[in-house]
Amino acid sequence: MRNGDGYQPNPEHKFSFGLWTVGNRGRDPFGDFVRPPMTAIEIIQLLAEVRAWGVNLHDDDLVPIDATATERDAIVKEFKKACEQNGIVVPMATVSLFFHPIFRDGAFTANDPEVRAYALQKTMRAMDLGAELGAKIFVLWGGREGVETDACRRPDEAVKRLREAVNYLCEYNLDRGYGYRFAMEAKPNEPRGDIYMATTGHYLGFIPTLDHPEMVGVNPEMAHEQMAGLNFLHGVAQAWEAGKLFHIDLNDQMPGRFDQDLRFGSANLKSSFWLVKFLEDVAYDGPRHFDAHAYRTEDCEGVKDFATGCMRTYLILQEKAAQWNEDREIRAILEEISGNGNHVPSTAAFSRTGAQQLLAHSFNKEVILRKRLPYERLDQLTVDILTGVR
Repeated sequence: MRNGDGYQPNPEHKFSFGLWTVGNRGRDPFGDFVRPPMTAIEIIQLLAEVRAWGVNLHDDDLVPIDATATERDAIVKEFKKACEQNGIVVPMATVSLFFHPIFRDGAFTANDPEVRAYALQKTMRAMDLGAELGAKIFVLWGGREGVETDACRRPDEAVKRLREAVNYLCEYNLDRGYGYRFAMEAKPNEPRGDIYMATTGHYLGFIPTLDHPEMVGVNPEMAHEQMAGLNFLHGVAQAWEAGKLFHIDLNDQMPGRFDQDLRFGSANLKSSFWLVKFLEDVAYDGPRHFDAHAYRTEDCEGVKDFATGCMRTYLILQEKAAQWNEDREIRAILEEISGNGNHVPSTAAFSRTGAQQLLAHSFNKEVILRKRLPYERLDQLTVDILTGVR
């Protein structure tokens, strides 16, 4: 894992960034741009320099929304050439259904049927673009699929419209033979007052209602769940257990704030550690995408520091996770808190005989209560490992 005196990323780590993340110019609702624009080719060259593996993109990140077919083809040809020359792959593509003013009332859930049809057309063309670049994951984030007032539509109607759109796109995927896996991305609010699919759990409930649920999973984003004060690891774990963790967005966030998209591990190191540990323990083999951006105070060199820092922190925490798993005292505590179940009736699967045995079993609550649960020590050992004193 270590190379020389630093933590160096390799293609096997599958670290990726978006054109919109590295190319973020530092504009916010209260201040204008602070960094000059970077072309897509310049971003590819920067990613190669910092040893990233992949680049992801919205359709409009690469091809202007009103580009002609000839202009579009020339842009894509140049971009593909730059990716090949720099050893950068395109694992994921997505579509911008939130920036242009036409989506001010949503895209797939908008009240205007012409807007809903245009959103489908734009998404299909983005799928064409992603497939041409080799992407096999297509993320759908409904940034404008929400409301400021529920007077505008019944929320169940919005869910029906979203289902119709995703079903349509799944059929298009099959018809074109693209082999995409769709990854739905949740967010509680911003830029809308309330977004319909607020959490990863909302989407995990929505996906089984689709015509092709096997084709659709989730793309949990760390900042989005933490904006609502949720435990990101728990949402990721539920998605993994359901077989729906198709992609993941890594960044950091202070709970209760606007969507900060901070450098991975920069705000909640312990939460980031548990996430990395989980992904490594279950052998998650998908892209590790950093959907974040550099501080507004940074220049272009600072953007490189930001990108390098995201990957470096992940690799440091990966090493710490291995140390945690191998620590003798930690392993002894884990064995202690999970043991002494030899004489308990099995509850792995129901049977009439097993149920009768369970009903007849006598539990000694006083003995059970004497069993230690040394979580304070376990947590402190974690802190000791993270701070390097163990």
